Amino acid sequence: MMSTLAHALRGGISLLLLGAYTIALVAVLMLLTVGKLLSPEGRVRDMFHRLAARLVETWIGLNNLLFALNRGTQWNIEVPDSLDRTGCYLVASNHQSWVDILALQKAFNRKLPILRFFIKQQLIWVPFLGAAWWALDFPFMRRPSREEVARNPKLKGKDLESARRACEKFRDQPVAMMSFAEGTRFSAGKSDKLNSPYRNLLKPKIGGIGIVLYALGDRLQSLVDVTIVYPHPARTDYQPTFWQLVSGQIPEIVVRAREIAIPRHLLGRNFRSDRAFRTELEQWFEQVWREKDEQIARIRAS
Repeated sequence: MMSTLAHALRGGISLLLLGAYTIALVAVLMLLTVGKLLSPEGRVRDMFHRLAARLVETWIGLNNLLFALNRGTQWNIEVPDSLDRTGCYLVASNHQSWVDILALQKAFNRKLPILRFFIKQQLIWVPFLGAAWWALDFPFMRRPSREEVARNPKLKGKDLESARRACEKFRDQPVAMMSFAEGTRFSAGKSDKLNSPYRNLLKPKIGGIGIVLYALGDRLQSLVDVTIVYPHPARTDYQPTFWQLVSGQIPEIVVRAREIAIPRHLLGRNFRSDRAFRTELEQWFEQVWREKDEQIARIRAS
């Protein structure tokens, strides 16, 4: 009973603090968004871009401080010293819980550029979030629906060109493009249903990886392969919730990252139109996934 009350008190205080500084920083971000919208292309707009990125890093830093004060969870993080916050990376991770995003942010804050991902063009109209994503230079891309492609076959593959155009802004900017390659959160039930060849992962979908490799091409320095595990003394299928994180009920969070060289012949190529290349890309990434599956098993066994 006392433990439940302690968790509830700890979680309530954490949520109040998180909500307070998040609202304050979002208000500042909206002001920066207006400034960026009204500024001309060039140094002034770049200044607003840098300020917005620093604001996100500040928010993540405050989250990390909150997690550090919340001593109910042990963080076990190892990332390469070679990472450069001014570089250009593809970041791929397994996916089990919405806590994954906060774990990734904690692991890479000020070690990589802020993590970004492709966003559907229509989402730019989402109140506040759309403006925030635009201010933070998240790449928006338009993917034609199957019905649109059926009516106009010339639209097939246009999303790749849309992605490439969206990434032109990163020609002179640091970027870390994020992909949860499984496409959805892992569970034993999904693994059985989809007949996954892995014990601890779903079979990766190459689409998101292929789009980043095509759009950023030679700008990419490497792949940052991230493995997240939530060891639990009683459950092998444990998937923590956000409430369990803020209330200190997650026993341990393990994050392991490694930097992998991307074969240069895989960059800038169209995996949709070239079937042989797609097979080659899948084989390369599935080897990364096999090694990740083995790593998860070792972490849990230890």
